[in-house]
Amino acid sequence: MAESVTITDNRTGESIEIPIVNGGVDAGAWKKLLGNIWFADPGFTQTAATESAITDLDGDAGILRYRGYPIEQLAEHSTYLEVAYLLIYGELPTEDQFAQWKRDITYHTFIHENVRKRFMEGFHHDAH
Repeated sequence: MAESVTITDNRTGESIEIPIVNGGVDAGAWKKLLGNIWFADPGFTQTAATESAITDLDGDAGILRYRGYPIEQLAEHSTYLEVAYLLIYGELPTEDQFAQWKRDITYHTFIHENVRKRFMEGFHHDAH
């Protein structure tokens, strides 16, 4: 294998070659070779809980991307709703898609008149 790591258990002499996929290795292969040995990773700085199609993170290099976009670019040039659309649908919305998205969000966040009148206005004006 071109992109791989070979691990040798010096107690037994057994070796295993583990492919490197997307910059990481499968911990299951280590378990097959090393059995009951556990790994300490304080703060989980070297542990990935799962693969993500949404987030790309390399803390040492200072990289954080959502769906391929640098977080700095999204923070400077995109609204909250644009980023929400990106996270859900995998791409930033076109102008028409964003207009429809805003309409949908607005429609689904209306507070029913009964909630406003009976609940919200039921509080005394200086209640907190």
